[in-house]
Amino acid sequence: MIWPRLVTSLVVLLLILSGATWGLESWRARMAEQRYPPNGTFVDVGDQRVHMVIKGDHGPAVVLIHGASGSARDLTFDLAPELAKRYRVFVPDRPGFGYSDPLPADQDTIENQAKLLQKATKMAGAEDPIVLGHSYGGAVAIAWAVYQPGTLSGLVPVSAPSHSWDTGLPLLYEITSPPLGQAVVVPLISAWTPPAIIRSEVESVFTPQEMPIGYLHWFGPGMTLRVQTMRVNARQRASLKSQIQQMIPHYPDLDLPVVSVHGTADTIVGEQIHAVPFTNEVPGAELISLDGIGHMVPHVALQQTVAAVDRVAERAGYSIPMRPAAE
Repeated sequence: MIWPRLVTSLVVLLLILSGATWGLESWRARMAEQRYPPNGTFVDVGDQRVHMVIKGDHGPAVVLIHGASGSARDLTFDLAPELAKRYRVFVPDRPGFGYSDPLPADQDTIENQAKLLQKATKMAGAEDPIVLGHSYGGAVAIAWAVYQPGTLSGLVPVSAPSHSWDTGLPLLYEITSPPLGQAVVVPLISAWTPPAIIRSEVESVFTPQEMPIGYLHWFGPGMTLRVQTMRVNARQRASLKSQIQQMIPHYPDLDLPVVSVHGTADTIVGEQIHAVPFTNEVPGAELISLDGIGHMVPHVALQQTVAAVDRVAERAGYSIPMRPAAE
């Protein structure tokens, strides 16, 4: 008679753990949303709601697209305020991040994300913008140029994946992207990941540079740890390579100013695998290669990133005020 009792005890234990996990991850999500409420405007594109921050009141339009595990808060830490001195800057939350609605799981591609963000930012006032995307957001920005030519005036991929790579999917996404991982593992990570590990993970993305003072507080990693956001992030990351492979044949057809920015010490998105061949395959494309710089270029090489936007604006025929020589 010991086995029925053991099974009953295990079931009770699992129910208690599930209840504690659900309660803790729900509480953490509420606390994150209270600490980081919407700080922008909402645009409805059909039945999809997109949240975005808009900065600056004059100059050409620039759209900034954040990467994986982030939100508009990432690029509004320092890049958007700097660009807003001479541009009108639109920084949307990608679908499923921050306060933007997720796309249906079977439609959540970089192409569809780009189409949604193009419509949303245009409705908000961004007509034929310069589009800058960082990391995963760089792939979305490239998809915007590939699949919607004529709706943007220039492209700035920053630390952007643009080509296939040999390594497999990182273990985290191997576990969290399948249905079982989405249902079981994601809530456990959301509920039980200690703050010290969260901080360490964010710091590691800046390697070999240091994370800027104030970035972690501004960024709000608790928003990324919400269950829905983690599920979206895992699915998007798992399907990225195949979607990029579909774009590669279209690169020689791109006809717009393109300036890529990439660090030579980027171990997350390698420059030689991505930025170098992309620059070679896109007619007239330029590459600003930053010696010794890692993945978080918009923050650790802020002025070089702004200079890339200026270069694209110049090539697109825009007239913008010159920056002071000291900058």
